[in-house]
Amino acid sequence: MRSHVFLVSFPGHGHVNPLLRLGKRLASKGLLVTLSTPKFFGKQMAKADDITVGDGFLRFEFFDDGWDDDDPRRPTPNQYTPHLELVGKREITAMINKYAEQNRPVSCFINNPFIPWVSDLAQSLGIPSAMFWVQSCACFAAYYHYNHGLVPFPSESEPEIDVRLPAMPVLKHDEVPSFLHPSTPYPYLRTIILDQFVKLPNTFCVLIDTFEELEPEIVGYMSKFCPIKTVGPLFKHPEVLDTMNSDECIEWLDSKPALSVIYISFGTVVYLEQEQVDEIAQALLSLTPGISFLWVMKPPPKETDLPIHTLPDGFLENVGDNGKIVQWSPQEKVLTHPSVSCFVSHCGWNSTIESLSCGVPIVAFPQWGVQVTNAVYLVDVFKTGMRMSRGAVENRIVPREEVEKCLLEATTGSMASELKSNALRWKEAAEVALADGGSSDRNIQAFIDEFCKQVHFPRS
Repeated sequence: MRSHVFLVSFPGHGHVNPLLRLGKRLASKGLLVTLSTPKFFGKQMAKADDITVGDGFLRFEFFDDGWDDDDPRRPTPNQYTPHLELVGKREITAMINKYAEQNRPVSCFINNPFIPWVSDLAQSLGIPSAMFWVQSCACFAAYYHYNHGLVPFPSESEPEIDVRLPAMPVLKHDEVPSFLHPSTPYPYLRTIILDQFVKLPNTFCVLIDTFEELEPEIVGYMSKFCPIKTVGPLFKHPEVLDTMNSDECIEWLDSKPALSVIYISFGTVVYLEQEQVDEIAQALLSLTPGISFLWVMKPPPKETDLPIHTLPDGFLENVGDNGKIVQWSPQEKVLTHPSVSCFVSHCGWNSTIESLSCGVPIVAFPQWGVQVTNAVYLVDVFKTGMRMSRGAVENRIVPREEVEKCLLEATTGSMASELKSNALRWKEAAEVALADGGSSDRNIQAFIDEFCKQVHFPRS
């Protein structure tokens, strides 16, 4: 009987994509892997058929959360997450019972943050469970120490104190994951994430999408408190699902000289002020024709009612073929393209680990959440980043002169060569970690061996 791993994801690109990559990696080791998330999000994915991966299989089974796709309550976390827990426990239990009847019993649960109730469900069903942390180990440590009150964090009475975490650089008040700051406008998200840390005793392992060589000190330190296994960078295993046409971006990049293109993308959630978009556009205009750019301008979700960004009059005509604006890009393919010089990023962890593993320097433009902490590491620890912003708490528009200066420094300035050299070293380290016998490869196998012993199922 093939061991069956059941992955449950919060419905969002930044959650599903990393878990999907983990699923592919586990399937390549000979396991049957089922990924589940609400059906409304599953509709955005490819046809849910079984996919052969190495000696195993990856399959999808989505569940109905009981709300219409355009329900206005869904984008509101404090309304949707308790509803998702109520429905999800019922629907997933039915799935698990069905698999047992089909002689495909589930051997292990894995969930990502924002749905901590999955570990409770697994415990009630008598099935081992693990949590997949889709951020850095440093950010995991910050949440862990905050949850257990191990070190002082900014508070209402002391909002600007530094945070001194073991095995980490000192974090200023605006460099701590912003959900942990008393001024956060998203206190409910802090509650959801911290609930996962409350439930850590229910899990036998914490899988993290990083690699030991990238964060050796903090991984070693946090392993004293909980069973951590670094298994990344998982994106180096290509996406199973690619429903978008990537030819347009790649063909344009093919026409550009090596290291001549600035890639700009702020992820799927960050939304900049129109004035900031204008300043970035004017800075780019000043850099052409010597430097080209590929800018991903994703329209805001319809339910937000935010206006679609516009570009200055005559902008596209003036930049001509030196610039390209798209609504989506195949980011992994873009970052590995030889024409790309640097990446202007919001510093989400997916983008951070991808840039490091592809050997591409970052111009850091964080906004909130863990982005501000990732920026510290990119600039001060990994030394592959230039800082353009300190985040939304700064409450300012970065003027075009600063944007232009930073982009020039990262592409042709005195620091460009050092940033690129450092990034290439991390790329090599990531490849070693993922190779057969590397740290991440060993950790994946150790994880599989551990839960297989617990459930007494053979792997094949």
